[in-house]
Amino acid sequence: MGELPFPSRRVCIVLQSGIGDIVHGLPVVNALKRDDPEREITWIVERSPAPLLQPHPAVDHVIHFDRRRGLSEVRALRRHLGQRAFDVVLNCGIYFKSAIPTLQARAPHKVGFGRDRANDLVWLTANHRLPARDPRHRQDMYLEFLEFLGVDAGQLEWRIQITEEERAAQSEFFRELDGDRVAGIITTSAMGSKNWLTERFAELATALASDFGFRVILLGGPGARERQRAREVVERTEARAVWALGPELRRLVFLVDGCDLLIAPDTGPLHIARALETPVIGLYGHTDPGRAGPYRLYEELTVDRYNYDAPGVPYRGPVERQHPARAGNRKGRMELISVADVLEKVGLAVERYLAPERSAP
Repeated sequence: MGELPFPSRRVCIVLQSGIGDIVHGLPVVNALKRDDPEREITWIVERSPAPLLQPHPAVDHVIHFDRRRGLSEVRALRRHLGQRAFDVVLNCGIYFKSAIPTLQARAPHKVGFGRDRANDLVWLTANHRLPARDPRHRQDMYLEFLEFLGVDAGQLEWRIQITEEERAAQSEFFRELDGDRVAGIITTSAMGSKNWLTERFAELATALASDFGFRVILLGGPGARERQRAREVVERTEARAVWALGPELRRLVFLVDGCDLLIAPDTGPLHIARALETPVIGLYGHTDPGRAGPYRLYEELTVDRYNYDAPGVPYRGPVERQHPARAGNRKGRMELISVADVLEKVGLAVERYLAPERSAP
């Protein structure tokens, strides 16, 4: 075990949402548990992404906290935390919702981001603050907590678990596709400005089936906007797209795991794919893939119109920065991604990542 600045046998992680951020937190808890297998790790998380942690071999206790549920949720959190004491709290959040559990958790040491990166005075909840850094990938931001504690990150591991029952359901789902090579498509991000045009997704799906021999499945959650955009793709495409949207995050995980390829904008399932090492083509224009892309894998498959304009298209608009230490957004740049841009990456994925016996239609 490494030389730590203070005891850290009982650790509380405050990292509540979204799905991509939870995925980025997993290498932290894996490294902490690998450093000391007896270390007890509690994770405070919102209910929506919590299934990623249930089960997880490095997380001993999961406590739900959704601030939007009001005072009853705060009281429930107080009851849960009143039964526990920690050596250290690691507040990975930068917004106010992370302040409440950080303040309520009983620990002599509370570590968080400084005022250069934390919003809403959240930095005041920590008595140890991480040094200021230039904008960097969210995964690297979370790994700073290990550096502070003197714990070696080592070879990064995510270890997203798929149970035996889920493996059986996965096998049953893909058996129905007759052994075809499968490309999953996520059409919708939580932020509308990250989304690609549905008519281009439809054209892409047609080409995936006709030119590459993929069976296309549409993945995502149960939200009305997700379902509407997916329906538009189904109505427009000539491919026999399989509808696989649904409310269960665990099901989404094992479906992403079973795909040969995933295509998605900047959204949580993209990071799940990276963690599971499912080849993923990321579509980026509104956000910077250097900050929010698949971490150190499949970077060559990313379509980047945040940092680079499409051929023959002049530079469009400055970066909108809401905070000097964070990369800003660029509106209106997702439309610079053409279907040809994505199909070029599909060809590269087939060449580099798909088994030869599955590379022909």
